[in-house]
Amino acid sequence: MPTDQSHRLGFAGTPTFAAHILRALIASQHRVIRVWTQPDRPIGRGLKMAPSPVKAAAQAARVPVVSPSRLTRAE
Repeated sequence: MPTDQSHRLGFAGTPTFAAHILRALIASQHRVIRVWTQPDRPIGRGLKMAPSPVKAAAQAARVPVVSPSRLTRAE
């Protein structure tokens, strides 16, 4: 439940270190309401599509994720 000191936050990031920051924000008193990250990319020898570390962390916490191919003002 949000407290008087909590804020609603949007978060943008893709790599592993950003996922650590996202998890800390989710665990804090603040409320992460949406995450923006790069689209899934092919990874490994089989080139299977895989989410970014930030997308995986957001999905695990049930935070809505937006993965635009390009980030513009309208988005």
